[in-house]
Amino acid sequence: MKSSSQESINKIKIFALNIRKKILDMSLIAGADSSHFGGALSIVEIVSVLFSDIMRINKENPLWEDRDRFILSKGHACLAYYAALSEIGYISNDELKTFEKNESNLLGHPVINRNLGIEFSNGSLGMGLSLGIGVCLGLKKKNMKNQVYVVLGDGECNEGSIWEGAMSASNFNLENLTVLVDHNKFQQTGSNDEIMKLDNLREKWISFGWETIEIDGHDIEKLKYFLAKDKEKKPRAIIANTIKGKGFSFSENNNSWHHAVMTKKFYDQAKEELEKNFKL
Repeated sequence: MKSSSQESINKIKIFALNIRKKILDMSLIAGADSSHFGGALSIVEIVSVLFSDIMRINKENPLWEDRDRFILSKGHACLAYYAALSEIGYISNDELKTFEKNESNLLGHPVINRNLGIEFSNGSLGMGLSLGIGVCLGLKKKNMKNQVYVVLGDGECNEGSIWEGAMSASNFNLENLTVLVDHNKFQQTGSNDEIMKLDNLREKWISFGWETIEIDGHDIEKLKYFLAKDKEKKPRAIIANTIKGKGFSFSENNNSWHHAVMTKKFYDQAKEELEKNFKL
C-alpha cells in the first residue's frame, strides 16, 4: 500500500483545490451554456486522488502503453476531468479557456482525444462501464498489468447496461477494474428517491460478485487507502457518498446546479469561500 503520509495527503488536497478553481473558471467561461457544475464538484476528490496519486501516468506521454485508464462514464461531469488533465500537464490553461466554444476540443461531454488524455467519448449514460470491461479484457489477453478506473453516476445506475456490465465483469474475474459510484443522491431532474430508488447500492454490487466498499467520497485519506490497498481476485466497486455541488454554500445539495449558469456574482462568492474554507 502506498504511504498515507501527511505530505502526500496535502499534495492531493492542493490538487483538489486547484481543480475546484479551474471548474469555477471554466463554468464562468461557458457563459449561458450549462457547465454541469454540481455533478463535477461531487467527484473532485475522486479524480484528485486518482490522477495525483493512484494511477500510473507518464506526464510526458499521454499515449504511454503502460498507463492506467480512466473512463468518465458520467460524461457531463467533464469539468473535473478536464481540470485534472490540466493539472498533470496534458491540457494547457489556455486550452481550458476554450471550454464549450466553437472548434474546441473540450466540449460539454468528453470527445475522445488521447493526445489530451481523454480516453473515450462519453455522453449517453450507461456506456462507460462496458467500455471499461472491454479494455480490461483486452489488457488481460495481452498479459498487461494496467488498471482501469470507471466513474459512474448513481442516477446512471438506473440504466440496465450497468447491471449487465456488473454481471459480466465478475464473470470474467476482472480484478484490473475499479468502479467508483458517485453517490450524490441526485440526477438531472430530481433526487434519486423521487425518480428511481436505488436502495442499498453496496448490497447490489456485492450481489453481482464485486468486492465492494462504501466510504465518504470527499475523504481523501480514505479514498487513497482503499484505492491503493491490495485487491481481491475480482472487480472492485467503491460506493462514494458525495455531495452534489460540494464546496460552495449556494450549490451544495442544490440540484438547480445540475444545469445552472455561473454568473459573476456567484463566481465571486465562490472564490471567497474557497479562500476561507480550503486553507491547508
